[in-house]
Amino acid sequence: QRVKDPLTPPYQIAAQNSWVKGVGAYTGEIAPELLKDLGVGWVILGHSERRALIKESSALIADKTDYALHHGLKTIVCIGETLEQREAGELWSVLEEQLNAVADKLTEEDWAGVVIAYEPVWAIGTGKVATPEQAQEVHAFIRKWASEKVSGKVSEAVRIIYGGSVNDKNATELAAKEDIDGFLVGGASLKGDAFVTIANASKAHKR
Repeated sequence: QRVKDPLTPPYQIAAQNSWVKGVGAYTGEIAPELLKDLGVGWVILGHSERRALIKESSALIADKTDYALHHGLKTIVCIGETLEQREAGELWSVLEEQLNAVADKLTEEDWAGVVIAYEPVWAIGTGKVATPEQAQEVHAFIRKWASEKVSGKVSEAVRIIYGGSVNDKNATELAAKEDIDGFLVGGASLKGDAFVTIANASKAHKR
């Protein structure tokens, strides 16, 4: 509450996870209804650590997304490949499987409450980062996928953000790419000056 109350638009709070059902005996989880009651408007779903450590499947993440959207939350849905998957030539099939699971659950109207976050797993917390060209290639693929799988309207409107060792040194070049609409920032968000630089780089982008 102390964090939320002083915030003014456009600043908002997001939870890092929510459960796939409502209030009940789900120890260790939190229902979207409770987050909404606390004044939290967003939730991050499908983060690579949830997929890897908690073994959350694309189907479960899709169900979580659907439930959160229909109970008052907007969602940041994370997708991304491991280094092994990229090197094996599985990048596009991995991303498509993750995206299709969500698309199969949502209506076209639901997408107004979805932000897609591309986070190459090999670049999270490692100091490695996808080059601006690599990131743009994937973001362009996601936008094309949205046009073909959902609609041209959604493809144009949906925000696709990048997460993977974003810092104050690479944010400006990444933000300049046509299909990179912002960032999901990890460790750099704890460094005030660096985070301001990242936020300003993203703010200057067209979306």
